[in-house]
Amino acid sequence: MNVERTSLVERARVHAALGDPARLAIVEALAIGDAAPGELAALLQMPTNLVAHHLKVLQDAGVVMRGRSEGDHRRTYVRLVPETLALVAGPSVHDVPRVVFVCTHNSARSQLAAAIWTRRSHVPAVSAGTRPAERVHPRAVKAARRRGLDPGSWRTARVSDVVEPDDLVIAVCDIAYEQLPAESRPRVHWSVPDPAPTNTDAAFEAAYDEIAGRIDRLAPMVAASKGKGSGA
Repeated sequence: MNVERTSLVERARVHAALGDPARLAIVEALAIGDAAPGELAALLQMPTNLVAHHLKVLQDAGVVMRGRSEGDHRRTYVRLVPETLALVAGPSVHDVPRVVFVCTHNSARSQLAAAIWTRRSHVPAVSAGTRPAERVHPRAVKAARRRGLDPGSWRTARVSDVVEPDDLVIAVCDIAYEQLPAESRPRVHWSVPDPAPTNTDAAFEAAYDEIAGRIDRLAPMVAASKGKGSGA
């Protein structure tokens, strides 16, 4: 009974945190991808001090968490905590001809994301990098094979050679997200830690799991362009 009461109290705290329209709007914005507090303020046309207040309430309730950028260390990004908020009804993204996953070297996270997406969605997916490496990281290849993916055809590519105007671009890397010019800025940002500096199988497995979880949440929201994406 004590366990049940504790669970009710925790759930009630989450519901209370979501009971404000502004906080619910913040959560819905984060359902698709991560954002810096200033980006949330601009997106929701809300004063930054008010955003800071609402984020504190959501963080105290365990709904969101903050992480420091791997690129500009002065920046922090806010993300949802899936264990607390298992399912958030976010806005649908319609008429998507293709999804392009972007990171810096196109050697691990973006490659894994495109492969996982192809398993989960009929919308086609590819990957690219802002500074592509000469080859895909060997540990990313191993992680893919452990999960039943086929990395045999993976090749690195440059963003400018891949991205087209109507693509849904998802940055899985802080550095790529921050360095791409405004006209190429991804619509969605996932602040996934780079496993390469750690360079262990565990780090690449953790990156795989986080990307897969995010894809599982986003893929049902994405609808293909009419007449496209039915054969992925």
